[in-house]
Order: sequence, then C-alpha cells, then structure tokens
Amino acid sequence: MRIAVTGPIVIDNLMTFPGRFTSQLLPTQLQHLSLSFLVDDLEVRYGGVAANVAFGLGRLGRAPLLLGAAGRDFGEYRARLEEVGVDTSRVRVSAGLATARYTRTTDADDNRIVSYHSGALAEDDAPGPEGWPEDVGLVFLGPAEPELLVARAAECRRRGLPYLVDVAGRTEQLGRAGADAVLTGATHLVTNRRERAALLEHAGWAATDVLSRVGSWITTLGPEGVWIDYAASPSVAVPAAPISRLPDGAGGGGAFRAGFLAAKADGLDDEQAARTGCVLAAYALESAGSQEYRFTRPAFDARLDDAYAVTADTGW
Repeated sequence: MRIAVTGPIVIDNLMTFPGRFTSQLLPTQLQHLSLSFLVDDLEVRYGGVAANVAFGLGRLGRAPLLLGAAGRDFGEYRARLEEVGVDTSRVRVSAGLATARYTRTTDADDNRIVSYHSGALAEDDAPGPEGWPEDVGLVFLGPAEPELLVARAAECRRRGLPYLVDVAGRTEQLGRAGADAVLTGATHLVTNRRERAALLEHAGWAATDVLSRVGSWITTLGPEGVWIDYAASPSVAVPAAPISRLPDGAGGGGAFRAGFLAAKADGLDDEQAARTGCVLAAYALESAGSQEYRFTRPAFDARLDDAYAVTADTGW
C-alpha cells in the first residue's frame, strides 16, 4: 500500500548565543529595541512534519509519495529525501520563493528567540486538480492552511481513502467548523498532550465529541508513551521505547507518525502500530536532528522485540 504524505517542508537554522539575552536588554531602551548577537555556531537541519514523516517512511522501506511545496533552494533537500526512497515528483517547487525556514537562537539559559518564514508554503495546493494518485491507499494529512486541510480531507472521503490527521498549531484557525470538516471520517487523529488540549479549547468540544468523529485518537506523551482512545472501546496505553541517551528533542513526533503509518499500511492494529512508532521515535530522539537516524531492518525488528517482548509476527 502506497502512503501519501502532505504538510510542511522546512529547513531549520539553529544557532547558539554563548551569553544571555537578558544581559542585552537595557531597561531604559525597551521602547526602541535593537539587539545583535554574535553566535557560536550554525546548524542547518532538514525538517517540517511532512518531510520528517516521509523520511521515516523511507527509512522503513515504504517509498512514500511526498506532496507539498518547497522553494528554489530545494535541490539538496530533495536529493537527501530521494536517497532514502521518498518520491518527491509531486512536490511543487517555487520559482521565486525559498523553502520555509525556521530560525532559532538559544542562549546560555536556554532562552530562545524564534522566527518562522512560511516561504513556498504559500503556494502549496497539493494534491492539485489531478487529485491523489490511483495507487495511494493511505494518506497523512499534516498541518496546512484551513481551506487546504479541509479540501484534502474531503478528497480523502470522496475517494474512500483512510487518512491520519495531524492539526498541530492549526486548531485556532480551524475553529469548530473547520475541525469538524477535517476530522469527521478520519481514521486516526494524532496529537501531543498540549495539542490535545488546544483542540478541545478551540473547537469547544469534549473528548467524546472528537471520538465521535474519528476512528481513534492517539495522544503522544513523550517519555510516558502513547495513549489511544476510542469512542466505544477501552483506551490503550503503550509505553515509550527505551532510549540510549538523553534525547536531542527533535524529530520524535514525525518519526512516531511514520512508524505508525507504516505499520497500519501492513495491516497491524493500533497498539502494534504505536509500538512501531515509538521505536522509530527513539531512533530519531537519539540522533542530532530530525532526519539523521539510520538503522538496518534486522536491528529495528530486534529493538522492537526487545522493547515490547513481541513474539508474534510483526508483519514486516
């Protein structure tokens, strides 16, 4: 089963300031703020939830189709995605705009100054007039402008395609009507704890209202693992997979979604899929960046077995 992935494609610029931002703030000059920092380093990392999910699926051998928008600077990013088997042929490349950028400067106290430029995401209209390719059997709907997200969900329902939704950061824009249009009929909804609370607040719903619209609601809880809720079945708790080092903090969410999708495409149930997602997330958290992890297939399967004492055929 081919998996289509939609959502942001982003390049991250990460810098470290060895001093403290607060030492640069003069109480008498706060009305006319102008700050300049000499940073120690610059790390350029590749991210964006859609690209992170597609990368993880590629690492698992799924050859996903990535749909979205990138900029004129997409060449190197495209090459690294294609190297792991991601099909980027349906990515819209802007002639005039740059790929979306996330820029973060962190000081010695771990305070952060962050800016985000949406860039080529302004031109995202995937999958476009031609719709989903005929061989797609499962869709990941990542965060997007409300109108685009609603249209993508409607096309999935029209085609009878199962789809997993991630509306991170978009719940306020969607509101109740938009959330209803996107979630109704979704096979799965995935949020973290904070996004779960934001969805309920901005839609004005109780959890039962969400569960009446989706097949299952997966909430990721960091080191506490994953919680899966259903409208008419008992909830399921899945522990996090052990990690070998303190996490880098990046890429775990996208990797979990990729692992979950890959397992669902192979016909596994939600609990087994969540276990697969947790193991892939562990690999991502142990690496420096969202798309730097690697493994062999036997090593992945052995880690899955060790983490959850799985004895049944995993379906791979």
